[in-house]
Amino acid sequence: MKITKAEFIKSAVLPSQYPPAELPEIAFAGRSNVGKSSLINALVERKNLAKTSNTPGRTQLINFFMINDKISFVDLPGYGFAKVARSVKKNWGEMVEVYLSQRPNLAMVVLILDIRRVPNEDDLSLRDWLDNYRIPYLYVLTKSDKLSNNQCVKQRRIIESVLSIGDAEKFLLFSAKTGRGKDVLWQVLREYLKSFQ
Repeated sequence: MKITKAEFIKSAVLPSQYPPAELPEIAFAGRSNVGKSSLINALVERKNLAKTSNTPGRTQLINFFMINDKISFVDLPGYGFAKVARSVKKNWGEMVEVYLSQRPNLAMVVLILDIRRVPNEDDLSLRDWLDNYRIPYLYVLTKSDKLSNNQCVKQRRIIESVLSIGDAEKFLLFSAKTGRGKDVLWQVLREYLKSFQ
């Protein structure tokens, strides 16, 4: 997809702070430091649209971006960061749950996993929650450039086993560094957006 315009719209905590629900939204969710912001930047071919950090848990707000004046990307706060106070974790969970359950223009969620890590309880809980609310989602395994092709195949099998999913499910390998998977991901997103409109 040719990106002619990509801009940050606003950050929000409460539904009253969200931008108007006029464009279809694709939300990006995952554990802290899985590469959500890097994935968004790679998709829109901008280095610093979504702020990246080596410090896990840096994104603590819901960040909205407009792409080509046609769709909205939503960078959700990462979950599962151990060094954050329990009360902050609880607030993050509630903030994300309210967004996911109440946003009428949410087309789908991109569930991001670091290919080097086995999915944990938080990953499984979010997946189960999305299943329960019948929100469409797609798995993207980031940081595939950090492993050899053989290691990627092995890790993917382990992750598929933990998540109890088969080949038929949508599961993409992605690297923000090399661009691997970018075109395929755009293709899948476009298909979802067509069926949503």
